[in-house]
Amino acid sequence: MSSLTEKDRPIVQLLLNTGTCPRCILRFCCVASQTLYRCPYKDLMKDFKEFLKNNQEKEDTVCFDVVDPPCKRIRLEDTEEGPGDLNHNGVLQQIPSVNDENTAMENSAVKVCNVCLGILQEFCEVDFVKKVSHKVNSADYQFTSFLFSVSLPPQLSVRERAAWLLVKQEMGKLGLSLAKDDIVQLKEAYKWIIHPQLSEELGVPAHGKVLFEVSVVFAHPETDEECHFLATACPDCFKPAKNKQSVFTRMAVIKALEKIKEEDFLKHFPCPPSSPKNLCVAVEIQCNNGAVFVAGRYNKYSRNLPQTPWIIDGERKLESSVEELISEHLMAEFKADSFNFSSSGREDVDVRTLGNGRPFAIELVNPRRIRFTAEEMKGLQQTINNSSDKIQVRDLQLVTREAIGRMKEGEEEKTKTYSALIWTDKAIQKEDIAFLDDIKELKLEQKTPLRVLHRRPLAVRCRIIHTMQSQYIDEHHFRLHLKTQAGTYIKEFVHGDFGRTKPNIGSLLNRTADILELDVESVDVDWPPTL
Repeated sequence: MSSLTEKDRPIVQLLLNTGTCPRCILRFCCVASQTLYRCPYKDLMKDFKEFLKNNQEKEDTVCFDVVDPPCKRIRLEDTEEGPGDLNHNGVLQQIPSVNDENTAMENSAVKVCNVCLGILQEFCEVDFVKKVSHKVNSADYQFTSFLFSVSLPPQLSVRERAAWLLVKQEMGKLGLSLAKDDIVQLKEAYKWIIHPQLSEELGVPAHGKVLFEVSVVFAHPETDEECHFLATACPDCFKPAKNKQSVFTRMAVIKALEKIKEEDFLKHFPCPPSSPKNLCVAVEIQCNNGAVFVAGRYNKYSRNLPQTPWIIDGERKLESSVEELISEHLMAEFKADSFNFSSSGREDVDVRTLGNGRPFAIELVNPRRIRFTAEEMKGLQQTINNSSDKIQVRDLQLVTREAIGRMKEGEEEKTKTYSALIWTDKAIQKEDIAFLDDIKELKLEQKTPLRVLHRRPLAVRCRIIHTMQSQYIDEHHFRLHLKTQAGTYIKEFVHGDFGRTKPNIGSLLNRTADILELDVESVDVDWPPTL
């Protein structure tokens, strides 16, 4: 067991004199004991008072449960007077005497901390933890553990820099040094305190890698005022950004602090940092569950139904879509905020998808409910199928994010089977189309079709028709069954798209051909697993 020692005494008293809270003092003394930070605020103040009153020649008089000794490195070089001796006016700022213990205790007991702005004071108390817990429970999420995150006001980095320069200067007088990385991070200390309390309130453990996240966003009214000098000193670090109310973001401030010289920093910001006028405010307590992924296969029986909402120039053309007919029921059951739909290819609005259907996956964003049994998923599938005669789904199941990649893997190498009803301008006999059955591995060159050129780049794509089988109907109609490489434009292969697809059925038959109906009979992707 280690403790604060005599070399910590001047740092403790210096920071108390300047208005720093006990937990921030522990951070600057590099104390890594999580248990110690969780001690009640009043108890910490009492322990510090006893520590300061003890004989300075006696080390280790007050025991603090510290995991590791303070990370302080003895400097090899002699201490030199430098920019650390200056305040914002270029002179050493007057600090209350380190021997005035009563003044130190009074300053720190009642004021908002000049480093953490109250984060390690009021926002570590039971009342605030209960407030967070109530917010989480009222949001009605399913979770078995949680990740806690916190967003802090950007100027905390500025105040911490000023306090570090002050402590570094004091330690220099003792022939010691303090690297900025040795200081316990504010977020780390805050989580040490909050985790066990929030875990007890919620009844589940806190973990670093889980789907359910509880986050608290803190703000402070003086952020812009305290960071403004950085924009003058390092203007290239602060660029206006969309969806940002202020240019003083945490990352921008950190970047500026890395660039600004110590002497320039001390000319513009007080060292030690001044007492704040206001406490931080918890502006948001947010809950977010990681996405849940549902996969299956769908059949589409309508020739008047797009796969996704058909909206042109802000005007909806058709009342529904495949993704909406499926997702509306998933959204309701999983209580999600939104969804993202993806599939193995897509069919046109007038094309049916038959056979074993087309694989699809839906990402449900921030779902409240995440646990479903196999029977419940089967019931949900039935609900979707009973809601419309335009679509049906099968093999509905929960999958992982990684598994969805299999749906897209080698997508263009997969094969698809189609059935096309074809019309010709000139009369045909059965023997006129019989030769199509003998054609194997027919190579096509397809320029981007005119009908999709507004949303696809102009390119020439090489595709393969693996096999064809013709079925004669009458003098002007026949049905053609095709097995093709995925990504082949079948309609264009039939009518030629004004010569943009070569060869095509029209050129092979030496007559004008057009397609009347098209069905997808199979999508040969072995995913998701058949149930």
